[in-house]
Amino acid sequence: VLALPDDGNRYELVDGELLVSPSPRALHQRAVLALVELIGPYVRHHRLGSVGLAPADLDLGTGQVSQPDLFVVGRKPDGREPTDWPDYGVPLFIAEITSPSTARYDRITKRRRYQRSGVAEYWIVDVDARVVERWRPEDERPEVVDALIEWRPRGEAEPLIIDLPGLFRRILAEED
Repeated sequence: VLALPDDGNRYELVDGELLVSPSPRALHQRAVLALVELIGPYVRHHRLGSVGLAPADLDLGTGQVSQPDLFVVGRKPDGREPTDWPDYGVPLFIAEITSPSTARYDRITKRRRYQRSGVAEYWIVDVDARVVERWRPEDERPEVVDALIEWRPRGEAEPLIIDLPGLFRRILAEED
């Protein structure tokens, strides 16, 4: 995968399946940025690690390359943040902004891989439906959230709470 051409597509290898995605729509980018603006300050304030975005060559422990839209990785055991992709390890959190062209991969292929890898929290953000599907490693079905969603990594005393209707209004550039 790393040797494929830099042709504007995003390449991932998940469970032996090559996933090729075109450049995302502008709405997709707005959704990623809106989430970063909410999650980033929380991660920094609680010194959880680093927030990252695709393109990224994350190896979830099996030599398979994943490029999540947004992810949070923890600090290394010595307290430093990782600086090279091989040092990132399994993220604490991953969010994928789904679209009709990526829904199957996000909901089935990637979700299974992320669960097996031990990603503690995986969100599939569906802007069109205005919901977030939350998955954890042991889940057989998603929790579908359309109001307030909480993320409490590693037992943090204070959760991050996101008002989803407000988030989707912001992404869709609607007035409050």
